[in-house]
Amino acid sequence: MRLALDEAGRATKGGDVPVGAVVLSADGSVLATGHNEREATGDPTAHAEVLALRRAATALGEWRLSGCTLVVTLEPCTMCAGALQQSRVDRVVYGARDEKAGAAGSLWDLVRDRRLNHRPEVIEGVLADECARLLTDFFRNR
Repeated sequence: MRLALDEAGRATKGGDVPVGAVVLSADGSVLATGHNEREATGDPTAHAEVLALRRAATALGEWRLSGCTLVVTLEPCTMCAGALQQSRVDRVVYGARDEKAGAAGSLWDLVRDRRLNHRPEVIEGVLADECARLLTDFFRNR
């Protein structure tokens, strides 16, 4: 999560909401990182999770990220939860809950919906206070 927090800090330099993500391989090594780049790129899909998943798939040479873990500072939204489900990651670890748009347990629980064919393990609340504080400070200063 500390690596994801470092990535989140990079997002603010481009004026983006400070969310960072890291994809770990099955052996725990870092495959890819990402941070929000919507403002920097003008791309509405440039969320930290989506960028990290794309980069991890490129690093592995395939779209299936079986055995991988995504670590992200903020609970994934519906778009990112769908991408996680489609990428077949085994585990999602997140810090702060997102009561307004979270789709991994708070508002919705898309990643663990029993109707879907793949349901990753979800671990929430890792360094939650630190992750939430980064977001609170960002929006307070806006």
